[in-house]
Amino acid sequence: MLPSRKNIRLKNYDYRTAGLYFITICCQDRSHLFGKIENGVLFLNDAGRMVEKWYLELEQKFPNKKCHEMVVMPNHFHCIIENITDDIDNVTDTHDVSDAHVGAPLRGRPHDNNEKYGIHNVKRNATIGDAMDWFKTMTTNEYIRGVKKLGWKRFNGKIWQRNYYDHIIRNEQAYEKISEYILNNPKKWDADKFHSKDC
Repeated sequence: MLPSRKNIRLKNYDYRTAGLYFITICCQDRSHLFGKIENGVLFLNDAGRMVEKWYLELEQKFPNKKCHEMVVMPNHFHCIIENITDDIDNVTDTHDVSDAHVGAPLRGRPHDNNEKYGIHNVKRNATIGDAMDWFKTMTTNEYIRGVKKLGWKRFNGKIWQRNYYDHIIRNEQAYEKISEYILNNPKKWDADKFHSKDC
């Protein structure tokens, strides 16, 4: 029998609720996959820039999400993501788009006028968990392609740890404090708890 995993989400909390969330996702085994930090300066590699790209794509995939501050660190990722009111009433398309992402190809946004990334491929009224699962899937798929075609560093089984850490930001003071933490994270890398062995 498999051991039960600790659920780190708030019990009975609706993660569709409007508000700001501080998210941290760690690399499996604390592997340094996304770059390096020297003298407090962050140098992302191509994989790190790829993670940045997919974070910004969240707003295209999930119309009720807004991306705020973020930082890709060598072995983890921090961001503030916002749930906003979903403008589902203003959708003019007659198709049901509530689960339009199901079965969608796991690849990046086309660079042409293809509609597959448009109204038929968005996810409305999504939870924070929906967005994070998609983000982890898309970054993992592209990282695998990078390993196969570009010689990116290999990883042990999976890129990201199974879960992620979230913190509900309840006021402006907390938002400013967490934003500052994210932006200054590279400068404090040597003392960062995620730099140590256990995540």
